[in-house]
Amino acid sequence: MIKYAAVLAALGALWTGNLYAGDFDSNVPMRDKGAETYYVDGEIHGVGPVDLMVDTGAGYMTINEETLGILRDSGDATFVKDLTGILANGTTMTVPIYRIAEIRIGASCTLRDVEAAVFPGKTRQILGLSALRHAAPFIFSMNPPKLVLSNCTERVAEAGDKAS
Repeated sequence: MIKYAAVLAALGALWTGNLYAGDFDSNVPMRDKGAETYYVDGEIHGVGPVDLMVDTGAGYMTINEETLGILRDSGDATFVKDLTGILANGTTMTVPIYRIAEIRIGASCTLRDVEAAVFPGKTRQILGLSALRHAAPFIFSMNPPKLVLSNCTERVAEAGDKAS
């Protein structure tokens, strides 16, 4: 059933945008950490490597307060607005939304100006739709577990970056 849903989603993307296999420019392996939760390697510019839980049901990417502090200090986060929402457990919470200058998903998908909700403490970081929308259309595959992303950009080298 899940395989058919993934195929239908991919076909729907093809019908609406005349996409071709080459338009999906990044394959990102996911890791199952149990309980059907999948994670990808990522990097938040200014913070470094992060483990991101993939949640296609989350409207926003989420970062924690510790990550926000680093991003604010480096100038890589800009306040956008406060957002009040209802969490999965029914609790109402107001969180700030920040625009993050740059994130990388996997080894080769760089996204810029991604909005992220900031959760208190050292909560896990979540790759939600506010980020995935930048890489749309995308495919979430459980067998094998991977994200197939489009519209990725290459990271712009900065003066202090080391040559590869």
